Amino acid sequence: MLDVNRIRSDFPILERQVHGKPLIYLDNAATSQKPEVVIRSMSEYYERYNANIHRGVHRLAEEATAAYENARRKVGRFINAYRPSEIVFVRNTTEAINLVSNSWGRMNVGQGDVIILSVMEHHSNLVPWQLLAQATGARLEFIGLDESGRLVLDDLDALLEKHGTRAKLVSISGMSNVLGTINPVREIADRVHQAGALLLVDGAQSVPHLPVDVRVTGADFLAFSGHKMLGPTGIGVLWARKEILNAMPPFLGGGDMIKSVHLRSSEWNDVPHKFEAGTPDIAQAIGLGAAVEYLSGLGMDNVLAHERAMADYALDRLATVPNLRIYGPPASERGGVVTFNLMRGGELLIHPHDLASIVDREGIAIRAGHHCTQPLMEHYEVPATARASFYVYNVESEVDALTESLIKAQSMFGLL
Repeated sequence: MLDVNRIRSDFPILERQVHGKPLIYLDNAATSQKPEVVIRSMSEYYERYNANIHRGVHRLAEEATAAYENARRKVGRFINAYRPSEIVFVRNTTEAINLVSNSWGRMNVGQGDVIILSVMEHHSNLVPWQLLAQATGARLEFIGLDESGRLVLDDLDALLEKHGTRAKLVSISGMSNVLGTINPVREIADRVHQAGALLLVDGAQSVPHLPVDVRVTGADFLAFSGHKMLGPTGIGVLWARKEILNAMPPFLGGGDMIKSVHLRSSEWNDVPHKFEAGTPDIAQAIGLGAAVEYLSGLGMDNVLAHERAMADYALDRLATVPNLRIYGPPASERGGVVTFNLMRGGELLIHPHDLASIVDREGIAIRAGHHCTQPLMEHYEVPATARASFYVYNVESEVDALTESLIKAQSMFGLL
């Protein structure tokens, strides 16, 4: 189990107040807070060995290069990659998926081919494939949801059978950023591979919150962001098996992704450098390395257990709030995300944006809106929802405060 009180002392921002109240940060699915060790690792780079990497032979450049590549090794160990060279640093999950769409997709997907997604996907796992389909003449198909917000895997089977060898890729989230649903990636991978297709997992929510071992999941691509897992913004990761990366053409051109350049031709660098054109986010990569070390020290099994306990407690406490509708599966099948609306007879009583503003006055940070999942909002026939999302530093008393603030909000509107 996690020693949450000790963990909280590692996060400087948790000492501040908002509107005169202690900060209660429940917007972790959007971005997480950063422990002192991550902040310090980036400051040390700028203060002690700030230099560009892979090019210089002076002492600072060598130290910066070593720290950057050590961060790659740390991230590789965190997800149990076969080798560090399978870790491609990008800016975020969005860029990682766009890299696959523009590189692997343009080479392997053509007119009449099929890409299978799901109704729960984040826009970052929809729009890149829409663009690819528009450019190539491919088709998009979608896996539906059951009443509890789980993927209907019979839909996947039917689509794979219907389209046969035309089905080139299935791309799904490891965990929904709205419903908290943890999808059965290994089971999906087996079905996808049996049909001869590849699987991409949007791990923006799963990698920060539960154990992810790429040798076990069976995915062919995994994308995730540093800022959702205690690391800095501006750094993300694309993992893929090396043979796939070797076969993919570059996405961006420029410095460091080449071995040689002539006026009319170039020779590409080895992976992962082939996909890291230009000066990378050096400090951010070092910060991400510190973040995965911190999470590894906690143990990802412990992280998942804590978040499930928080979600279970939140589901119980929020069930006492009148007029509250909660979306998604039971706590045993979700991560630390609880999304809800105040509704009566299918109508919103308080718009989620107004609700978020009211609870903010109590020092509580939650997210409101469509959460970059507009098709999912259409599925539930609502314009938006409110979302509380938990991480390693959240405690039950913060859920109690949220519960009380939701009741207070309804009293303010004369709804109780």
